[in-house]
Amino acid sequence: MRDFRAVASAALIVVAACSAPAHNAAASEAAARPGDAIATAVAAPTRTPANVARDPYRHPTETLAFFGVKPGDTVVELWPGGGWYTEILAPLAKAGGGTLYVAAPWEKGLNRVKAKQESDAGTYGAVKLAEFPNGGTNPKVADGSADVVLTFRNVHNWRFDGADNTANAFKQIFAMLKPGGVLGVEEHRLPEAMDSALEEKSGYMKRSSVIAFAEAAGFKLVGESDINANPKDTHDYPGGVWTLPPSLREGDKDREKYLAIGESDRMTLKFVKPAS
Repeated sequence: MRDFRAVASAALIVVAACSAPAHNAAASEAAARPGDAIATAVAAPTRTPANVARDPYRHPTETLAFFGVKPGDTVVELWPGGGWYTEILAPLAKAGGGTLYVAAPWEKGLNRVKAKQESDAGTYGAVKLAEFPNGGTNPKVADGSADVVLTFRNVHNWRFDGADNTANAFKQIFAMLKPGGVLGVEEHRLPEAMDSALEEKSGYMKRSSVIAFAEAAGFKLVGESDINANPKDTHDYPGGVWTLPPSLREGDKDREKYLAIGESDRMTLKFVKPAS
């Protein structure tokens, strides 16, 4: 005679498995194949067509894979602007059971993401908002809570506010990451031989400068990629990096020339907060 308790236990297991929420199974599947999950998020139908058109310049699938972003991670996107990467990171987090924070100057830096939340709560409703850099009053990303912090073409913005403010930004990033957590930086690249003063107005940053700020905060550089490099970029435009697409600051002046160059030459750097 079979043991009744064993049969009952087996039945309970089957019932529990059959009644588990479908999204849990989807999250587990996404977590098992993070590369596929990233590609699926990049292909999300909720993305703005004009943003999708920038994919050949920004290589989001390869970039997020290089940074090691996983669907179940707690990810912080700093200074999201119009939400170009938010349109990818939100569905990625939703599918994988992860958490996405967007962190920027309170109110003015988050208005476009708030608009996305209002127009599409299904995709963006779970995105958490935080102030960065945080002044101590508004919501913040809790210290030691993030698996990955990402910033795309923003270090120059902090640099415009001075070296001390840039150092403070990196210090706050270091604090919000878990030990072993990753900081992914994509930034317009200024050749090392060019005048460092250009960092204060051109929108370009030297690789050595970005690394110096990160290392001073305690980070360790563990990888870099030329995924987002552009050898056609001459880095020497009177209007700075915004001369190139998508900004095209000069309007119709030399428009075809700048379109042929494409978006800026960018460094893609991966840092880690040491585990000890």
